[in-house]
Amino acid sequence: MFDLAWSEIALVAVVALVVIGPKDLPDAIKGVAKGIQSLRRKVAEFQQQADELVREAKLDDVRNQIADVRNTISDIRKFDIKGHLEKAVDGDGSVRKAFDDPMMGGSSYTPPAPYEPPPVPENAPAFVPPDVARWAAPMPPPAPLPEPVAAPAFVPPSEPAPSASSAPLFTTAPAPLPATASAPMAEPVATPAAQPSPPPEPPRPAPTTPSV
Repeated sequence: MFDLAWSEIALVAVVALVVIGPKDLPDAIKGVAKGIQSLRRKVAEFQQQADELVREAKLDDVRNQIADVRNTISDIRKFDIKGHLEKAVDGDGSVRKAFDDPMMGGSSYTPPAPYEPPPVPENAPAFVPPDVARWAAPMPPPAPLPEPVAAPAFVPPSEPAPSASSAPLFTTAPAPLPATASAPMAEPVATPAAQPSPPPEPPRPAPTTPSV
């Protein structure tokens, strides 16, 4: 602790033995030891207090940082982004007026009512197969037949019938068509009959040479 060498410690012991004496030396050593222990305790307490001060200082710094962050967040929340955007995009309010025009039908629109399923009877089964549900479903009512239309007693003709006075007295027959001259018939051409071919000639004998 005091950074003393053995020679220095021996010198201190010799001086204490000469000055204090051998009888009072043990009591002096105990007193010195107690003083050293108390000094160490005080140093440890001081060190703890110093550490606590440092921690408190650090905590204060952290608290200050947290407070700064909270202030920044509150400023961001107070910032009206919608208002600034509306001023930048629609400064004179013409776009809002165009959308709020009653002719556009935006304000008179009513959303449709939510779908409500039909009530289920109390004695309905928990599960109905699809085939049974299809056959058990009520059939739609038949379409009404068209009512018969009564026929009128007299239907006037669309064109009046020709009367005898308006019919012509004489009828002219159509003129006969002029007769066309018939083309002369072609005379048959006589073809000569096929002549029979001459019979083939018999083979001639080979000439013989006279013997000598």
